[in-house]
Amino acid sequence: MTKQSRTSYLTLSALALAVAAAAGSASAAVATATSTSTVVTPITISKNADLSFGSFAPGATTGTVTVSPNGTRAVSGGVVALGSGATAAQFAVSGQDGSTYSITLGGSTSLTSGSDTMTFTSISDLTASAATSGNVSGGTLTGGTQTIYVGGVLDVAANQPSGTYTGTVTATVEYN
Repeated sequence: MTKQSRTSYLTLSALALAVAAAAGSASAAVATATSTSTVVTPITISKNADLSFGSFAPGATTGTVTVSPNGTRAVSGGVVALGSGATAAQFAVSGQDGSTYSITLGGSTSLTSGSDTMTFTSISDLTASAATSGNVSGGTLTGGTQTIYVGGVLDVAANQPSGTYTGTVTATVEYN
């Protein structure tokens, strides 16, 4: 190989390496993304008051006892209200200010005393209204809190046996 051929060969080799290096650099690129997270206040619920239908006497015909979310009691049919003592249940919800959440009511569908029962249907809202039917399905935490008020309708049979009838009302809340 002559000196000129060697120089040409070295020049071509160097040129090939430069092209290969440039080609490798041209096909590689890097970008960076920022990763963030926001931790919100957990949603909680607690009971502030129990639901009570108060004392009443059954009649010879069927009837109902209705407690509105504001605690007002009304009777119908053969039922006679005795004294006071009716209250709506209250549940305090706390969490992230401005967040929306869903509400699911559950618990007993009847109140029982031994083997005797009375059917129960809930009534709920967020304003302690005089509503006599319906249930609220969600809310918004204003200032990070809100209250759920729960009343209900109790179906009383004709000559319903006396006793202390009990059941449960549950409220489950979950962020949307």
